[in-house]
Amino acid sequence: GLEVRSQRTVWLKEPSLEGRLTSDLRPPTSVSIGLIGAGNFTGARLLPALKKTGARLKTIASSGGVSGTHLGKKFGFEESTTDANTIFSNPEINAVFITTQHNTHAGFVMQALEADKHVFVEKPLCISQTELEEIIKVYSDLRPPTSDFRLLMVGFNRRFSAHIIKMKELLETVRKPKSMIMTVNAGMIPVDHWTQDSEVGGGRIIGEACHFIDLLRFLVGEKIVKYDKAVMQSRAGDTLSINLSFADGSIGTVHYFANGNKSFPKERLEVFCGEKILQLDNFKVLRGCGWKGFKKMKLWRQDKGHRNEIRSFVNAVEHGNPSPIPFEEIIEVTKISLELAVDKRR
Repeated sequence: GLEVRSQRTVWLKEPSLEGRLTSDLRPPTSVSIGLIGAGNFTGARLLPALKKTGARLKTIASSGGVSGTHLGKKFGFEESTTDANTIFSNPEINAVFITTQHNTHAGFVMQALEADKHVFVEKPLCISQTELEEIIKVYSDLRPPTSDFRLLMVGFNRRFSAHIIKMKELLETVRKPKSMIMTVNAGMIPVDHWTQDSEVGGGRIIGEACHFIDLLRFLVGEKIVKYDKAVMQSRAGDTLSINLSFADGSIGTVHYFANGNKSFPKERLEVFCGEKILQLDNFKVLRGCGWKGFKKMKLWRQDKGHRNEIRSFVNAVEHGNPSPIPFEEIIEVTKISLELAVDKRR
């Protein structure tokens, strides 16, 4: 009972309403968060964005406890624990963030949904077809016919970037099929790294290329009806091109290349559509050719959409809005990523 809990859980601060008001200068939200996972990405990207929303940071869980306690203190969580179950069993927590190793995502997602919590999970949603089917079943069984259902969102942050939102706006004025090239200078990751392990990380298509499949899916706004890949011969097999065809006749290619050089920008996206072109360079500069009234949009610093993504999710939880990314699109992109990763012949 209590004794075990106190061994595994550290109270970091007294939850006081006054303290939360003064630090954020805004009224507390109805969103109370439990976060599982305390890696580098969580500390660098996710937590700064989460802190800015003013949501109540209730519990952070990490397997060792040390990194969780460190991040918990830094960002103002009320408690740190090594037992993720305390998050699922706590009725005060209504939203769970999952940022652990990829092979644990599906289990945590289902536990959180069954505990009646909203869920934000870093990509990928899961790493196998079986897990995907289980998640769909759990989600469908829990989802009441009314609009008051639990949100399930995957961290496809790039669609929330200011540049991408601008691109989507411009593209919606042209009712013609689009052709798109997404070039990812992904860089080399050792073959024995956990992300390359199909049992732990799921490999790089499931673990990262899914981002770009989602991005093109978002820009077109239509279902992906056909997909295949060409893989360059290499030991890791992680330099490849993915071809996508969409229901409206649009096409897109994701060049996910691990054999490049760090001195070259990491991501470039080009869209050709109705005698117009958009080119986004590394989420810093967007250039337009042939657009009336649009030539260039430049940001002082790179924006891959993390802050906007987290804010959208927290707002949706707070106001009972639908998920910022429709469930059906998350499932579609995940299913395609899984199939592309498994079938070496495709």
